Amino acid sequence: MKTETTIQGLSAALSPARLARKTIGFVPTMGNLHQGHLNLVREAKKICDVVVVSIFVNPIQFGENEDFGSYPRTLEADSHLLADVGCDVLFAPTVMQMYGEHERKTTVVVRGITDILCGKSRIGHFDGVATVVTKLFNIVQPDTAFFGQKDWQQLAVIRIMTQDLNLPIDIVGVPIARASDGLALSSRNGYLTADERQLAPTIYQTLLQAQQALQQGTDLAQVLIQARQQLAQKGFVVDYVEAYTPDLLSITTFQQDVVLFVAAKLGTTRLIDNVYVKCHGS
Repeated sequence: MKTETTIQGLSAALSPARLARKTIGFVPTMGNLHQGHLNLVREAKKICDVVVVSIFVNPIQFGENEDFGSYPRTLEADSHLLADVGCDVLFAPTVMQMYGEHERKTTVVVRGITDILCGKSRIGHFDGVATVVTKLFNIVQPDTAFFGQKDWQQLAVIRIMTQDLNLPIDIVGVPIARASDGLALSSRNGYLTADERQLAPTIYQTLLQAQQALQQGTDLAQVLIQARQQLAQKGFVVDYVEAYTPDLLSITTFQQDVVLFVAAKLGTTRLIDNVYVKCHGS
């Protein structure tokens, strides 16, 4: 596996693949990798000839009171994990390499679906995501890019942005990777205390109960209320429990497939999760 830290170095590393017309797969990450990230690489290896993974903790997607400074940076360990699953090129640029020394005057904004769910409480977050992913797409120029479905809203934002900007890239969503007790894998799980880690799978259990209640005919609004109450009673500080169509359109009744979304804090750690609920009558 090659490791490149500059845009020019990455371009040179990928030049032989481009000349040979090999397909390039891309997995953008912020590092501190877990099996969820590695699953993205595995999926990319199935489809593409060459797989590039970026590790870049992007400052412009963190809010003022968020964890940019303390976000885990584990490049050496991440490199070993990536080599083990067959990553071909690791791109690990600095902030200076990505943004330069001049004031950034361009921001990529995807309107509408960035105003709901995480976008409502993390103002500007998805602008930062869309901007850095656009830059990375331009730098890597992949044929296919892979994103986890745990960040369903992010995946939707990237899909729309790619379509609206006519970027010649296929976007692939990869199912959520979970621990044996159901907790969705996340780099931020490492912030949980031992007691919080024991409690954290309650989010997924609550989502599964909500899924079952919906499919048994319980009213959607009632299901969401029950899920919020259940999490609050267990000690979570609930940001939202909401339902949208898979394309993130508003919905009030369960007459088509929906996705149930949760964001909640446990101690200082913000956790997100979702489940897809099929509507058998649709």
